[in-house]
Amino acid sequence: MKSINRFFAAALLLQLGGAFAATAVPLGCLIEPFRSSDVGSPVIGVIESTLVERGDRVTAGQPVAVLRADVERQSVAVAASKAQAIGDLKGAEASAELARQKLVRAQDLADKQFISPQALEQARADLLVAENRLTQAREQRGIFAREHELARTQLGLRTIRSPITGVVVERYLSSGERVEEKPIFRVAVLHPLRVEVVLPSSFFSAVRHGMTITVTPDFAGAGPRLARVTVVDRLIDGASNTFRIRAELPNADLSLPAGLRCKADLGDSVSPAARRPVQAPAQRDAESSSLRLQMAPALVSNRKP
Repeated sequence: MKSINRFFAAALLLQLGGAFAATAVPLGCLIEPFRSSDVGSPVIGVIESTLVERGDRVTAGQPVAVLRADVERQSVAVAASKAQAIGDLKGAEASAELARQKLVRAQDLADKQFISPQALEQARADLLVAENRLTQAREQRGIFAREHELARTQLGLRTIRSPITGVVVERYLSSGERVEEKPIFRVAVLHPLRVEVVLPSSFFSAVRHGMTITVTPDFAGAGPRLARVTVVDRLIDGASNTFRIRAELPNADLSLPAGLRCKADLGDSVSPAARRPVQAPAQRDAESSSLRLQMAPALVSNRKP
């Protein structure tokens, strides 16, 4: 009986030792782009040319594609001609000046009683009409200037620009293809990178926003790197008893590609009890059954008189 009890104690210690030995294994994680954006067109059209290819670096506001814009260019030219035309304005200014001079002469003649009061009123009315026409000409020129800006804006929509600074990771359309709802490119931000880690619920109290973790990418020549925790989920998944955290991994030289698997180590901030690996329900049931089978001989032996 003593030998059986010693065997059971040794087996139990081996199980506990194995559970705590698993704490040395870093947690699995995934390195993803910090942000990605599908670059499309705000207007429907046909692609005239693409200016970048997959793998090219782009900056925010950089042109990446151009749509056919023959009609829009002509609209800009017409609007510019109208905005620059000054004939109507100059004519209205001259008419107003002439009406003003006529009123001065009419006032002088009326003071000397050489013309009737009706003639003086007519001169005043002519000046008022001329000044209104001048105001109308100035307003019309302002409208033409705004129409010119509108035409230029519509032409600008035919040039597709990158909304973010990053790397072109996918090209969906080529020159000559029609653009409607489908994007033309996908641009991803690779500095910094985003690290997604799934943790057991026992880690929840130990993980905090702003802490530093060590990330080792599964990539040739890539050593451990430091990342800063930026997001800690406040919701634990009941089915797996886990939660997620997100960390930012600097990648200024773009030496790391996105999409890599990695290992995350939270360091000494997590207690050994929290580091115990999470077991699925089926695994826990299987281990419980195995433990009961190991305990059975000892229980039978203890029951004998």
